[in-house]
Amino acid sequence: MCAHATPDGEKHPENPERLRAIRRKLDAEGVASRCVDMKAKEAKEKYIASVHTPNHIKLIRDISSKEYDYRRNKTARKFNSIYFNEGSSESAFLAAGSVIEVAEKVAAGELSSAIALVRPPGHHAEHNEPMGFCLFNNVAIAANYLLNERPDLGINKILIVDWDVHHGNGTQKMFYSDSRVLFFSVHRFDYGSFYPCEGDASHCFIGEGAGEGYNINVPWEHGKCSDADYVAAWDHVLLPIAEAFDPDIILLSAGFDAAMGDPLGGCCITPDGYALLLTKLLGFAKGRIVMALEGGYNLKSIANSVCACTKVLLGDNFTYNSPRMQPFESTWRVIQMVMVCNVLFLCTAVRILWF
Repeated sequence: MCAHATPDGEKHPENPERLRAIRRKLDAEGVASRCVDMKAKEAKEKYIASVHTPNHIKLIRDISSKEYDYRRNKTARKFNSIYFNEGSSESAFLAAGSVIEVAEKVAAGELSSAIALVRPPGHHAEHNEPMGFCLFNNVAIAANYLLNERPDLGINKILIVDWDVHHGNGTQKMFYSDSRVLFFSVHRFDYGSFYPCEGDASHCFIGEGAGEGYNINVPWEHGKCSDADYVAAWDHVLLPIAEAFDPDIILLSAGFDAAMGDPLGGCCITPDGYALLLTKLLGFAKGRIVMALEGGYNLKSIANSVCACTKVLLGDNFTYNSPRMQPFESTWRVIQMVMVCNVLFLCTAVRILWF
């Protein structure tokens, strides 16, 4: 998956060094040797077709072929924040297939949990086009695989938690009418001006039809949100909803671009903060959690944060040592708006009050 890179070696935040930095850190800390190290596996097109159109799949499959040598860059410019090269096709199929593979093994009980260190990321990829550094929507493909291709595994309800600093627009749309998937995204919104700059990242978008109430957005009004703000969103929104929903497995769109020092995110989560957020999720779905790498563009912070999360999943004793901070006043305002939008669903559908 490191073969996917900018065509002429231009600098870009989403680059192969992200995976290498994480691997170096896991090796240096002796963490990688304690894990089951699995080989990447390409996804079959029929599984990708559960969330993407035939034209989309054909484009990603063919974009690295000689047929596109002279029009690859021109094709990339048709999309929002996308690049292609000779390694993009294989990398995209490997990323999607790897998330399917580990999700299946965790669902089957062969692994207790997993982290899929994959790229390109996926949560911005739409039904019919790549977007925002993302070619295939890896987590959405894996969720559909568990629900529709492996009913024998008994996965009937999936909680998708997206803590990437950007809204998971693609994932939201793919499950917007599906009550089998509860999608929770906490992200910078900045009143619609933060990427992907779409209104449906607001707290008002809660799903439709059978999926009404199963889409939860916590949209920060500004940057600089820290551990305290995210813990408040967990304690007052996500954890009560997760308890009511009672998922069979948790798929985590694990972007680390809300980390302190990230050049794109502008937020301040520490590695200990991510470890704490993950620890709070372990009480659900019998601890069956699959983390799939999304964003995160500061090499030091992404490596340290992934390492901290890996230690949590390995069962290491965890003590939260980050500085105590208070949530922003705006955080409580956002949480209150989210609660108001979703309380009717919670009361009538799952019969629980959580405020």
